[in-house]
Amino acid sequence: MLYILRISVILPVHNAELWLDECLESVLQQDFEGAMELSVFNDASKDKSAAIIDKWKVKLEGSGIPVVIGGHDSTSPRGVGYSKNQAIAQSSGSYLCFLDSDDVMMPQRVRLQLEAAAQHPTSIIGCQVRREPPDSTERYTRWINQLASDQLLTQVFTSNGPTVIMPTWFCSRAWFSHVGPFDEGGQGVPEGLLLFYNHLRKGGGVVRVDRSLLLYRYHPNAATRSVLETTIWTHRVRFLEERVLPHWAAFTIWNAGRQGRRLYRSLTAGARCKVVAFCDVDEKKIRKGFYCYEDSQERPKPRVPILHFRAARPPFVICVKLDLTGGAFEDNLRSLHLQEGRDFLHFS
Repeated sequence: MLYILRISVILPVHNAELWLDECLESVLQQDFEGAMELSVFNDASKDKSAAIIDKWKVKLEGSGIPVVIGGHDSTSPRGVGYSKNQAIAQSSGSYLCFLDSDDVMMPQRVRLQLEAAAQHPTSIIGCQVRREPPDSTERYTRWINQLASDQLLTQVFTSNGPTVIMPTWFCSRAWFSHVGPFDEGGQGVPEGLLLFYNHLRKGGGVVRVDRSLLLYRYHPNAATRSVLETTIWTHRVRFLEERVLPHWAAFTIWNAGRQGRRLYRSLTAGARCKVVAFCDVDEKKIRKGFYCYEDSQERPKPRVPILHFRAARPPFVICVKLDLTGGAFEDNLRSLHLQEGRDFLHFS
């Protein structure tokens, strides 16, 4: 297929009648003056989504935006990854603008992200977001919007997932074809995170347009909430072991508490051998002097020293959640004059 210079808005839909009108209205309201199409894949919706899509097809095409509709009506959905892949396959644009059916684009989104994508052809382009309801996931939203440009690559191991969130992604079709497709494992599979990791493996960049270009909705039925934390954890640990730990001869885990110990136990045996210490500020843990991995099959059981953070040596894998210590942790970290990405990285 010959792909033309057109923007394809990629929209997977499953039982989205509550939000679809507002979502599709935002496609119509884009101020982009070039060629744009909407590619919708309806993943076995049982509500009024199909009728809403048909209604908006007439409106959008009347305004010069072609609409391609695919889907199936089997008894159960195939999942977000499958739906995105199908929507991409049936589309014809040379750039892909991803949109979730419960979100709303600001009018400038396509125009501004295309400008960034043209300058960064092997990058995923994201943007800042406005959360709805406004008081939901305040720390997460702050993290999304305030990461510095270099942190878009240094903080890819955190529990927050991709440093630019999937509903804001914009990229060239050529680059997506090089990296993708999405995993089609269905419910419970973090297809966005897995593709983001593949993107980084292929040397892709991460760029954020520093404008709030998406209303990002939070609600109990969001697809991301079907993914278990343990699933995300396992993928994150393996990616850490693949991308970072081979380059470090030894490292310290910053946090001798529950999360730090969990990371240590989750590592493969070879990676665990590189952990020279835990560090902390908790005097009780430091006085104990060590952590013993009681469930280890090794004999003798591994004992890892617990040090005050000023006595520990970098590099550090930090298992302390940001913004939860009233600034004390951030002050301690800054006092060591370390370089993020080289001397430490965030895992929590």
